[in-house]
Amino acid sequence: MTERYYVTTAIFYANDRLHIGHCYESVIADALARYHRARGEDVFFLTGTDEHGIKVERRAAALRRDPQGWVDEIAGANQTLFAALGISHDDFIRTTQERHKQAVQRIFAQLRAQGDIYLDAYEGWYCPYEESFWTETKALPGHLCPECGRPLERTRETAYRFRLSKYQAQIEALLGQPDFLVPATRRNEALAFVRQGLEDIAVSRAGQPWGIPVDFDPGHTVYVWIDALTNYINALEGDRFGRFWPADLHIVGKDIARFHVVIWPALLLALGLPLPKQVYAHGWINLNGERISKSRGNVVDPWALIEQYGVDAVRYYLLREVGFGLDCNYTEDALVRRINTDLANDLGNLLSRTTQLINKFAGGQVPDPAGASDGVLQAVASEAVQGAEEALAQLRTGEALAEIWRIVERANKYVEEQAPWALAKDPGQSAKLGAVLYDLAEALRVTAAALSPFLVETPGRIYLQLGLDRAPAHWAETQWGGLQSGVSIQRGAPLFPRIEKVTKH
Repeated sequence: MTERYYVTTAIFYANDRLHIGHCYESVIADALARYHRARGEDVFFLTGTDEHGIKVERRAAALRRDPQGWVDEIAGANQTLFAALGISHDDFIRTTQERHKQAVQRIFAQLRAQGDIYLDAYEGWYCPYEESFWTETKALPGHLCPECGRPLERTRETAYRFRLSKYQAQIEALLGQPDFLVPATRRNEALAFVRQGLEDIAVSRAGQPWGIPVDFDPGHTVYVWIDALTNYINALEGDRFGRFWPADLHIVGKDIARFHVVIWPALLLALGLPLPKQVYAHGWINLNGERISKSRGNVVDPWALIEQYGVDAVRYYLLREVGFGLDCNYTEDALVRRINTDLANDLGNLLSRTTQLINKFAGGQVPDPAGASDGVLQAVASEAVQGAEEALAQLRTGEALAEIWRIVERANKYVEEQAPWALAKDPGQSAKLGAVLYDLAEALRVTAAALSPFLVETPGRIYLQLGLDRAPAHWAETQWGGLQSGVSIQRGAPLFPRIEKVTKH
């Protein structure tokens, strides 16, 4: 039976266009989806947009736009950016789609019918940015939001509430599982929050027209927790649900992890559905020490970076530079340093040197190793591929790339150690020369195959220069010995030209 793998990003809020921080989350999910596809698994990769709520309505009003027209524009822009980034999602769900609305209304009605939702009068404090209600005791001094520090709005309304408190023990037990929420720091934070005691939460708002109507009480619209969070099951139409639920991995920012490991599992428990296997709460990308965010206005435009440096350079930086679960301080200097050092000097130079040597000393064809290999590069490649697999099993993309770069670095050193130009001067060393050149070319081929989940253009370009007329398609191609002797190489332009001047974006 074919293994299946279901991975999601959070659905991105449609109050403005995406920035580099959102791209980071999408690229991680994409790399994992590509990796599991390459292993022959049946993969479903979901992303999308969260399009309801007061922030969207206010943003559209400020721009003198109709909310639906505004979210249509944002969703379209997101999908265009994802295409440029090579994001290989299988579905893009929008919370304004009819399929989602109908599913949300069915879920809301079911929860009410079984007593998990009830109507209640509410008075307290509300944060429109975090879309969270807070009691007097939990608000910060001066009635500021405990999440974002912005001023809270006093709210008095009748709302339907979900019995989150009913699931206290089950949620606490779930968070006691070490692999459910990673990294461990986020799990400890969530567990501490739950142990303070869960309170029932509002799941509808009255007099808020921009949302999904509660069909049995039209004065109310469904609130974000049921509207947004249920997208992960609502996208699994037809036989998809039986094939892919429960999700293998939800990838979310650390700021919304608590909702995904407290409210979302509680909703699923109430619906009698299996729980997701894992939630990964990644860190933030910061600029000058502050989180990049649309509300702060300190965004980094991913389009400008893609246009100047290329999609693979941007993807490589995000996947290699940002540590597992950690924040990263973005600088364009760091991006350029990664391009010049890793991509241009290490990988690009290795390909250029190897193809040049094969042209010069082997007539432009991959030579036969003829049993003369010393096995050095084969051993390194085997260890590195295994290391990359182990890192990806732990969602550590930066460490996986570091493992792959062991092949590149060792191969560059191998060129200097073996000195093919010297071997070529001695007819008695012809077999050794052929083996050295083959091993260098094969190390590059294995590297290209191992990079295929991470980079979208470079693996195919490497294969092409090695005389292969296709891009890597299967993870099995990371096994040593796939390059056939006698293949004519096709030297091409440098993979990554060095960047001498940085243009700040």
